Amino acid sequence: MLTYLVTGGAGFIGSNFILYMLEKYGDDIQIVNLDALTYAGNPENLQQIENRPNYVFVKGDICDRVLVEQLFEKWEFDRVVHFAAESHVDRSIKKPEVFVKTNVLGTQVLLQCTMNAWQQGEGFRQNKKYLQVSTDEVYGSLNIGEDTYFRETSPLNPHSPYSASKASADMLVKAYIDTYGFPANITRCSNNYGPYQFPEKLIPLMIHNALTGKKLPVYGDGKNIRDWLYVVDHAKAIDMVLEHSENGQIYNVGGHNEKKNIDIVKIIICTLKELLLENDIRQVHLNEDLITYVEDRKGHDRRYAIAPDKIKAELGWYPETDFETGIRLTIQWYLEHEEWMRHVTSGAYQQYYVAMYHMEKGK
Repeated sequence: MLTYLVTGGAGFIGSNFILYMLEKYGDDIQIVNLDALTYAGNPENLQQIENRPNYVFVKGDICDRVLVEQLFEKWEFDRVVHFAAESHVDRSIKKPEVFVKTNVLGTQVLLQCTMNAWQQGEGFRQNKKYLQVSTDEVYGSLNIGEDTYFRETSPLNPHSPYSASKASADMLVKAYIDTYGFPANITRCSNNYGPYQFPEKLIPLMIHNALTGKKLPVYGDGKNIRDWLYVVDHAKAIDMVLEHSENGQIYNVGGHNEKKNIDIVKIIICTLKELLLENDIRQVHLNEDLITYVEDRKGHDRRYAIAPDKIKAELGWYPETDFETGIRLTIQWYLEHEEWMRHVTSGAYQQYYVAMYHMEKGK
């Protein structure tokens, strides 16, 4: 039985990964989920598996070296999957120091504790793997109209405190690989979407606001381009990298689904109109009049586009879910889990929303 330490497993991508792994491997694996349960970490994401004997939740911070060491003393971890991170660009612009602490210092603490536990003589114990889950944002921005993509060899050129902190974490992992021969990989993904995503991010924010008749805030001219990856496809990629990759390799994980932000918003409106019943009162306000352009984000990267050629060639992974299918699955999930959405958009979220988009509550 392989034992996994998953950091940040109550967040969006982490919880989807845990659900995918337990569905795929059943009782053949054990997962320990370490999560500080900050604003985006939600235990409700994992309610369906919280009583399984091979799943353990630990509330704690990856910066807490004593706690992380205790976990390694208690469990013999075979895999460490590091999702835990402050991850929203807007928040990083407001409070960059929080991102440096969690994303840089937290990564170093986790790396060192893992290395101490796995060292054996001059090397490391067999069949161990550490995975740094990173982002395409570390590469910076591409020009619209260019027939170019981010590749694993592209230079790192982060433009926000968030992406700079993730690039720093990546470099720490690479340093441990190069210096100590540490058994690790790095994956860099494009924008994820799917169930359980906190509604500060574009797709769940637009779904939530459209359903409640609120304005749909779009930064700048709305023509910033992102590559979209369905979160379950991402979970599959992580599993394949953990089990089949050579140590030290970096893999880009992209969806080959480039879309302008404004087009995403319009697709969401149209799809909601199709999925809601004709007599649903919410149909009345589902139109493009809700779209409201707001002041652009500082340092807003214009285009991200990622080439997953390497992971396809070496591991056989490819994005199975096209955007049209994935967005319908996503919107349907939110329609079926409106109670979940009500819970995560209460309290502190309201103050955040006002601060980010300069809109009054309820607007």
